[in-house]
Amino acid sequence: MRMMFLPNDGMSPSTRNISRNLSVTVAVLFLISASCSFSFAQRPGGRRGSRGRSEASLSEPYRGIRSGGTIQEDLFRIESTGVSTQPVVDAAVTFLNGLNDEQRNRTTFPVDNIEWRSWDNRHFYKRRGVGFDEMDEQQRKHAFALLSASLSAKGLTLSKDIMKLNGTLAELADNFDEYGEWLYWITIMGDPSSTEPWGWQIDGHHLIINYFVLGDQVVMSPVFIGSEPVHAVSGKFKGTVVMQDEQDKGLAFIRSLDDPQQKKAVLSQLKEQNNAVAQAYRDNVDLEYAGLNAATLSNDQKDLLLDVVHTYIGTMDEGHAAIKMREVEDHLDNTWFAWVGGTADDSVFYYRIHSPVLLIEFDHQRRVAPFRSEKPSRDHIHAVLRTPNGNDYGKDLLRQHIEQHHTTN
Repeated sequence: MRMMFLPNDGMSPSTRNISRNLSVTVAVLFLISASCSFSFAQRPGGRRGSRGRSEASLSEPYRGIRSGGTIQEDLFRIESTGVSTQPVVDAAVTFLNGLNDEQRNRTTFPVDNIEWRSWDNRHFYKRRGVGFDEMDEQQRKHAFALLSASLSAKGLTLSKDIMKLNGTLAELADNFDEYGEWLYWITIMGDPSSTEPWGWQIDGHHLIINYFVLGDQVVMSPVFIGSEPVHAVSGKFKGTVVMQDEQDKGLAFIRSLDDPQQKKAVLSQLKEQNNAVAQAYRDNVDLEYAGLNAATLSNDQKDLLLDVVHTYIGTMDEGHAAIKMREVEDHLDNTWFAWVGGTADDSVFYYRIHSPVLLIEFDHQRRVAPFRSEKPSRDHIHAVLRTPNGNDYGKDLLRQHIEQHHTTN
């Protein structure tokens, strides 16, 4: 099979030279020790900056999210997991075979293409690939079969419900051009294979999944999930609700901490802005560990924290989710939990779980459409899952694969 690689997406070994990649504009966490208040570089309106800044971030060589000024090496390695990815390969092949030539041409990209990094959780970004809105019934069936082969039942349901709630948003805003159940696009990177690297992406408002495959290994990140509203109380999709486990289990965990632990975990009790820092175009963020170190938790508290993590990891198929959870557990003593906001039943808040192999952010956001608000609301939620230290999009595994099999002397 012919491997396709592009020369300028940061996948050569030189990308590991950190000193060449310090020009990135990043969101920075500031801790003020006296008051323990904190703020993020993402200020009101910051995420809605010019498209020029977004595009500029893609011109920066990929480095990955780092802490302490360096990328931690040798965290990820190519190895057999024993969990077959053949169902995902077969579903991707079937999906591609169901497209016409023109659709297939704009849906497929080289495995290291910048298209991986071009996702955007906002609604107005022009997507590439083939959209659900143009698919016929059989093509949509094949598209959902690809998601079903890759995700758990929970992950598939969550994806479909986010899409439905984007339809509810279209109803509320009376804007079916920018919002809608079917305004989501799929791209395939590389050729679906049981031995060579490839992957797929779904990209749309409040739903992005990047799914990299190498042999029987899977890296599912970055993942962005969210919704506005989070609960449809009327309309075609009345009764659909999302993101409650992510919200409620995070709240339950912070409440399980005693007062000294909460003082370390809570960076600020004020939650007056959007706080997430690792959303679209933030592949190279410098983000320091902050909050409470999980090494200080009791066994019961560690179990509660891992349950929060599994809420996100558990959207993968069961076998690969178990492998990722073991990876997270191996680094549990270097995992940090940070919180912004209150802890009452109706509080809005942000929390972050951060380790060398995992970054999770949950954020109650300001309302955007159709009911704008100055303060964050429980009816607009964003959450992101990333793999720090250079392995979002499976980049570090791909780098190793290229060095082992595709580097000429």
